[in-house]
Amino acid sequence: MNVELRHLRALAAIGDEGTITGAAQALHVSQPALSRPLDQLEGRLGTRLVERTTRRLVLTEAGRRLWEHSHRLLNQLTDALAETTSGPRELRVGFAWATLGRHTVPLLRGWRERHPGTAVRVRHHDDPEAALCRGEVDVAFLRTVPPAGSALRTLPLYDERRLAAVAEGDPLAAEGAVRLADLAGRPVALCATAATSSAALWPDERRPRTFEVGGVDEWLTAIATGDAVGVTTEGTGHSHPYPGVRYLPIADAAPVTVHLAWPSVPAHAATEAFREPVRTSLAAGSASRSPNAVLAG
Repeated sequence: MNVELRHLRALAAIGDEGTITGAAQALHVSQPALSRPLDQLEGRLGTRLVERTTRRLVLTEAGRRLWEHSHRLLNQLTDALAETTSGPRELRVGFAWATLGRHTVPLLRGWRERHPGTAVRVRHHDDPEAALCRGEVDVAFLRTVPPAGSALRTLPLYDERRLAAVAEGDPLAAEGAVRLADLAGRPVALCATAATSSAALWPDERRPRTFEVGGVDEWLTAIATGDAVGVTTEGTGHSHPYPGVRYLPIADAAPVTVHLAWPSVPAHAATEAFREPVRTSLAAGSASRSPNAVLAG
């Protein structure tokens, strides 16, 4: 089976952009020059990778799997070529928007002290799991568990409390803690890039009105102005203090487990060395936290 890099680049771009036009622009080629390698790839594999509609291209299940593999293979090749001339590269660590809260800086400083020869580069991704599957990062911290059958391995590290985010002038801001029922009568802002909060936290008969915003800045602004309340995890309270926003523990909401994730075939030689110190330092840090601490924005 003769599959070439140009075939993988074409599929990667089509999966990213969703249209032939967008993918061709991303690769700086003509649309026919992009369509041909896609047709060749499907013909050589004997399977449909892309469903074509009048406006968009949608990856089939097989296409999505190969799309992820394509990104990973292309990134690995780029890394290998770069290391040939520049030496070993840094360990890339993926975070979502809340990072690891108060654990982030001590963890990274500790790694630098113990492993001065291997730099760590933190990379923000709205979906760190997808970035890990595509080979854009080497390890990632997740607040969700990859689906069964994923090519990722995970290690649970610690539990984070859920927090309510309310405006400082809200009557709830004077409380030491709140319950989900206290929020049910308010509009709840959901961030499109946060995977741990949804209306499903409430019983069917008590679900609040929700609306979605595009990112953390919009989420915080909606809360600070009193247009909504929010639900998040403890890392957000530390990493995103905001004028006019107060964070309060939610007494009756289940915590969220933070996981370290990495590919079943590690992409970086330092993956194993990074895993064990992370496990021990974060477990110790979590145990030392005061359960009654309240985070204020």
